Amino acid sequence: MALPSIEIQVEVPFHDVDAMAVVWHGHYLKYLELARCALLRSFAYDYPEMRASGYVWPIVECQLKYLRPARYGQRLRLRATLIEYENRLRIDYLLLDATNGERICKAQSTQVAVHLESGEMSLVSPPVLFERLGVPVPQ
Repeated sequence: MALPSIEIQVEVPFHDVDAMAVVWHGHYLKYLELARCALLRSFAYDYPEMRASGYVWPIVECQLKYLRPARYGQRLRLRATLIEYENRLRIDYLLLDATNGERICKAQSTQVAVHLESGEMSLVSPPVLFERLGVPVPQ
């Protein structure tokens, strides 16, 4: 099975740049969230569907590698790819300049399933995730 991947574009808004006229490092997480939500929607398991299925999926780890600065008005292409789903959601990201394709940032996030009512972390992904991805539930 080919794992889901999605691409979106954003334009860097003025309020995301710092005194150095580049995107403040913390705003990259916001761009990752936009791409992550688009990816989750692509297989009908965005945050409202997660909650409705009885699970929340907090981010437990996020790694970013800044390669070059993004600037006000720059168009960015953000690619998010699901790379692991059996025990957690692991997503790879690549942020590129939309015009010339230069790499701006690469990142990865990890989310785990937490049962909404009990608050307990699940050591395996719940069956609903496998159903949404269209893959058999492991035995």
